[in-house]
Amino acid sequence: MAVLVIFLALGLLMLLAYRGYPVILFAPVLAVLAAVLSGLPLLPTYTEVFMVKAVAYVKLYFPIFLLGAIFGKVMDDSGAACSIARGLTRRFGGRQAILAVVLTCAVLTYGGVSLFVVAFAVYPFAAALFREADIPKRLIPAAITLGSFTFTMDSLPGTPQIQNIIPTSYFKTTSFAAPITGITGAFLIAVIGLWWLHRRKNKLMSNGEGYGDHTLNEPAIAEDENLPAIWLSVIPLILVLGGNALFTYVVLPGWYPETLLKQYEGLDIDQVLGVWALILALVFGIAFAIVLQWYYRRKSAVGADKVLVKPGLSRTLTAGATGSLLAIMNTASEVGFGNVIASLPGFKSLADFLLTMKTSPLISEALSINVLAGITGSASGGMSIALDTMGAKYLAWAQSAGIDPELLHRIASMAAGGMDSLPHNGAVITLLAICGLTHRQSYPDIFAITVIKTLVVPVVIVFSMMTGLV
Repeated sequence: MAVLVIFLALGLLMLLAYRGYPVILFAPVLAVLAAVLSGLPLLPTYTEVFMVKAVAYVKLYFPIFLLGAIFGKVMDDSGAACSIARGLTRRFGGRQAILAVVLTCAVLTYGGVSLFVVAFAVYPFAAALFREADIPKRLIPAAITLGSFTFTMDSLPGTPQIQNIIPTSYFKTTSFAAPITGITGAFLIAVIGLWWLHRRKNKLMSNGEGYGDHTLNEPAIAEDENLPAIWLSVIPLILVLGGNALFTYVVLPGWYPETLLKQYEGLDIDQVLGVWALILALVFGIAFAIVLQWYYRRKSAVGADKVLVKPGLSRTLTAGATGSLLAIMNTASEVGFGNVIASLPGFKSLADFLLTMKTSPLISEALSINVLAGITGSASGGMSIALDTMGAKYLAWAQSAGIDPELLHRIASMAAGGMDSLPHNGAVITLLAICGLTHRQSYPDIFAITVIKTLVVPVVIVFSMMTGLV
């Protein structure tokens, strides 16, 4: 009965999220419902468990959400994201439309642009390429998923996405943890994912299916729009990636003397190093992108009768900051929900089962995070729940088994980005809306990419354990 209560609450949350109800509202409702059904008091559970854990998540990761959303919005409004998307898609052309879309998404995501901004920026060019080559439009969401929501989100070392930053606080690692494992996994995901998409394209086109007649959200691209050169547009991305590495390994480790840090009780520099490094790197990327926006907005204004004038800086910053609030509050609400679930008697049985599995801590960690990410429909939310409740035990287990904590970090990140993209996932629902498609039309191929991503995780675990490479 105790375990049934957990799955009842989780199932209801999945159903409500799938039907479009706000997670930020219903996560606490269902959390306290599960607590009451398990015999715990309602109000203390809400204020002392749900709210405490949700606020702790906001405290640690709000700067990343805020700066990441602003960076993505400035890249979009400056024309830099559009320039990169247009340049790469033109370079590959219609014959390699799928590769062009995946690579464009990968460059933007790995450079620190928000996943949602990437989808908005790339879709118009993806639609134009697919229409030109008469490739079924239903494959566009899966191509964007492969380029944005998989290997560049959490596999490649140094990626500034939140899914790669969260484990640094639990395992005292950096965002560049386990580079060989991450690159191996990224290569497998990219190759198998592209194979699947091209196989599907050939099968659908051989059956006579083309781009199709679509009227919903069909984009119109302004060919005469004044955009920054592509080489200039990638500089903010390089600043974020390069700055992240520079601050992580060179600047921050010895920046503050220990005597100065002693006044901040409980501060562990290793736990916040990854967050601090990314904050500074994003600031540099934002500053350069703002200069681009200012310069090209002035140039666009000269021919305003032909060219769309970019919005001003105040509107850009406001839109980015506002967008970050909903994103982090939704995730924090899921984290609070998960921690209430983790406090229930039924969850202890599940946790004991995962922790007493006669297997590697990497397998146990991957399984628990994948399941929780799938249930909550959030990679960062599911990973935070799992590591909040079991992170210290996984670390101790790994150390006793002689396993490098960097491997725990990389496997945690990759596992979180597996089954999180089930139908109720907010990013999936948003992506389909952007493309003007339905779950029935496009979700089977998104699910195939999800399965590929999930199955690669045990492969890289075995590879790491057999070779001893990190």
